[in-house]
Amino acid sequence: MDDSGDSGRPQQGAGGTDPGAAPDKGTPKRPAEPGGGILMGRPFGVPVYVAPSWFIVAALITWVFGGQLERVLPGLGNIRYLVSLFFAIAFYASVLVHELAHTVAALRYKLPVRRIQLQFFGGVSEIEKESETPGREFVLAFVGPLLSLVLAGVFYAGMQFVDPPTVPGVLLAGLMISNLLVAAFNLLPGLPLDGGRMLRAVVWKITGKPMSGTVVAAWVGRGLAVAVLIGLPLLTHTGALGNATDEITGVETVTDALLAAILAGIIWTGAGNSLRMARLREHLPDLRARTLTRRAVPVESVTPLSEALRRANEAGARALVVVDGQGNPKGLVREAAIVGVPEHRRPWVAVSGLAQDLTDGMRIPAELAGEALLDRLKATPATEYLVVEETGEIYGVLSTIDVERAFVAAMARPSA
Repeated sequence: MDDSGDSGRPQQGAGGTDPGAAPDKGTPKRPAEPGGGILMGRPFGVPVYVAPSWFIVAALITWVFGGQLERVLPGLGNIRYLVSLFFAIAFYASVLVHELAHTVAALRYKLPVRRIQLQFFGGVSEIEKESETPGREFVLAFVGPLLSLVLAGVFYAGMQFVDPPTVPGVLLAGLMISNLLVAAFNLLPGLPLDGGRMLRAVVWKITGKPMSGTVVAAWVGRGLAVAVLIGLPLLTHTGALGNATDEITGVETVTDALLAAILAGIIWTGAGNSLRMARLREHLPDLRARTLTRRAVPVESVTPLSEALRRANEAGARALVVVDGQGNPKGLVREAAIVGVPEHRRPWVAVSGLAQDLTDGMRIPAELAGEALLDRLKATPATEYLVVEETGEIYGVLSTIDVERAFVAAMARPSA
């Protein structure tokens, strides 16, 4: 969005319409509330959800680990599946500790965390804002793998106090190895993995441009996705992972290929999402309440709609603000409500019947911009907002439709 030109009050553009014109199809979409699974608790005030896909992977881990237990501890019988289920839960508890490390670091840097979600391939901490410095970004990314390594050390220490061919010994060994794998995998230098964020921080520090770091780390992440798609099945079928190649069956071949494809897809998609979010943050400053605001005319509540629209057209305005006898704003006439009134009835309909009462959250400072503007709109969902100057003077009306159009236009612009 080009914000150059006249810095005064917004004018009706060449393609502008009066307030009675039909709006775009659809209604403004509001960000979904935190969710996406079963709420397990709120450590540090951050909700933790278990996604439905977790139950699939828990069942898969129970089945696979149960088969391994049958070879290591054949005397367990069917109890091995109960032990395997405990391992699956303990493993994801370790993943939760990994994510809590990110959360605590984010909160330490005063970065809001929307939620933690445990899902098919591990977990994710949804941090709503970007780190202010590459150093903080590096620390924020590194603490997760670091805690996984610490947990691996704790489980290794526990192994020294139990016999290896026992249930506790096998569980501790499995948890040690799994945490080592989680740490090693997350340290791979490609987004959306923690190692990718660390690489991003390094490139950001060298170039001074966070977007450059994101581009490099995202494309390395896409390279990792291709490597996983091709390399993981090859490793399992060449015995490089310590497995016997003569025992590999057709079912295992298909399973390995499917898991590799899913994992590669997650990495590729995550890298692409990281690029899109970086582009969003880069262009967020272009979203300014002052430049997006529609000119409005004040009308008293008893004013007929037809008269109010006539005044708006004469003034080149595209919005109506209902005021009291002293000129204080009391409500906004909703554009969708205007469209719903047939033209022949407009002389007999007062604007008060089409207005939405103003709340404090619907008053937007004219200087609000970027992420602060979006946060304000998200906090008080509405279709229109009153934009005011620092003095309290009415500046105009901000429509969410205009914000969404500017948002889409900003996202479509190439990065600098």
